[in-house]
Amino acid sequence: MDLIRIIFAIILPPLGVFLQVGLGLHFWINILLTLCGFVPGIVHAIWVIAKK
Repeated sequence: MDLIRIIFAIILPPLGVFLQVGLGLHFWINILLTLCGFVPGIVHAIWVIAKK
């Protein structure tokens, strides 16, 4: 299941974070990072998925 989340994190970072933690703080941080730049959103999403 983590592989699917990582694939979603690369395609659409907030979706990967949402599948991992739901509508928590990390989800909103990831949306903000993705809006600032796509790569920071991907890095944060992979970090959140790998951390759990």
